Amino acid sequence: MKITELVESFARPVVEEHGCKLWDVEYVREGSDYFLRLYIDKDGGVDITDCETISRAVDPILDEKDPISESYHFEVCSAGLERALKRPGDFEQFMNSPITIKLYRPRNGLKEVPGILRGYEDGRVTAECGKETITFEKSEVALVRLRVEF
Repeated sequence: MKITELVESFARPVVEEHGCKLWDVEYVREGSDYFLRLYIDKDGGVDITDCETISRAVDPILDEKDPISESYHFEVCSAGLERALKRPGDFEQFMNSPITIKLYRPRNGLKEVPGILRGYEDGRVTAECGKETITFEKSEVALVRLRVEF
């Protein structure tokens, strides 16, 4: 089992106990440091108190279960307004929302394409981009995130 899956399995119930949803678990290397991040969400938005409370509740469980052998930094963060969509359920939840699709290679000169999410199937993302509807193959898409419009 991957570190992120293991951490998710014991962190999710704790996060939900505190009235939040676990959006994502990330374990990444940045420079010479490793970071374990829990991204949380709740109706009405997450504040610093939510992050602090969940951090204090999950930290002793991390110490006990010890899922990571090297040293790392543990952070609890808000999923944010411009969160990445990763799982099919994320796309389903935010269907017809403004998104930005980041591509591995430029398409029509653009590596970032703004649009409205219109479909998702087997990794293919369909978006209304201006006057046309475009389906991006899974192999083209580096990242899809929500886009906030003011």
